[in-house]
Amino acid sequence: MKRAFWIVGFAFLAAGSVGLADRVINGHIHANYGSIVTWGLWVAAYIYFIGLSAGAFLVSSLVYVFNLRRFESIGRLALFTALVTLLLALLSIVFDIGHMGRAWHVMAYPNFKSPMAWMIWLYAVYFAILVAEIWWLLRRDFVRGAREPGWHGHIYRWLTLGSRDDSDAGQARDRRRVRVLATIGVPLAIMFHGGVGALFASVAARPHWHSGLFPILFLLSALVSGGALLAVVATIFQHGLKRNRDTVLALGQVVLALMLLDVLFEISEFLVAFRGGIPGEVAGLKLVISGPYWWVFWGWQTVIGTIIPILLLALPTRRDPRWVSLACLLIAAGLFGLRLNIVIPGLAVEEIRGLGQAVASMRVHAHYFPSVTEWLLTAGIVGLGLVVFGLGEMLLPHSDGEVGHVPVR
Repeated sequence: MKRAFWIVGFAFLAAGSVGLADRVINGHIHANYGSIVTWGLWVAAYIYFIGLSAGAFLVSSLVYVFNLRRFESIGRLALFTALVTLLLALLSIVFDIGHMGRAWHVMAYPNFKSPMAWMIWLYAVYFAILVAEIWWLLRRDFVRGAREPGWHGHIYRWLTLGSRDDSDAGQARDRRRVRVLATIGVPLAIMFHGGVGALFASVAARPHWHSGLFPILFLLSALVSGGALLAVVATIFQHGLKRNRDTVLALGQVVLALMLLDVLFEISEFLVAFRGGIPGEVAGLKLVISGPYWWVFWGWQTVIGTIIPILLLALPTRRDPRWVSLACLLIAAGLFGLRLNIVIPGLAVEEIRGLGQAVASMRVHAHYFPSVTEWLLTAGIVGLGLVVFGLGEMLLPHSDGEVGHVPVR
């Protein structure tokens, strides 16, 4: 599985380099969004990766805030996953903006009346907390690894930042610091990802998004996707089929419970919208279930990403880590279809009916499908994430104490 992980990662990264070259040279010319559907695949990827990051971090909080030993074996992995997916999310949104070189302006010249400015500043604080937590967790391992000969020792000496204390008392202090940071990070993760949902929900001109459920739905799907991704990564990198199988099985049951709750909220949103009969809201949902890309909802999101995984996690297959990891992989993939069904149908309902037919322009139409450049660049972002995961597994020290504790029946 590790070999396949590396092959897919580098293949996607190579494909992404082609998309990146096109994006840098030609700007948005070869992207298929326009004056009506102004956001596309890259914005959907952004909110997807942000959800993965928030979900993985909140799973890590079970260990470092609430001291739940069942998931101690994946505590470090959860934080590293949160950091990598945060970087992928920020890359996705940077490629979407018109002037990538001005992305830093939101930090230098913020308008704190803007929810987007608040989110970017929250991301900065969240990034700092993630880096600090990971460093405090690995500090003693870095100090001990710095004594090793060869290139590993050189890397660890650089990562110690001058620290030389490898005592048990020093490690206890580190853990207390991690708990403080993780406690601060929990409301922060809830704020910034719930804030993404609130950003969509506050756009009154887009009835498909204008729902008080959106912040809750974003948080729920973040927990589902983050937990599912962790189960897959733990299977690949932490011997999830043998030594760490109990942790993978436990994660599968947590993901199942959260997934059922998420499905309940999704069904509630559809029932309330169709019962209320607000034209703009119903139009967006009709595009989701019966529009040109109905198969994204019925095939990708519902069958592959919901029904099959729920059956795998509820039937006796829940006791086999191979089936559990497959179910979690399908859930993580299916939730990307959900993100597409949030972003695109909400924009594809014309605010002025017939505008696309009234204006003769390639950019003024309500029909959107990602271009080759958009797909290639998104694949490259995913490939970068896979490669960084692989490098982290190679370079970061492993703790023999990180083992599963509670068996799952």
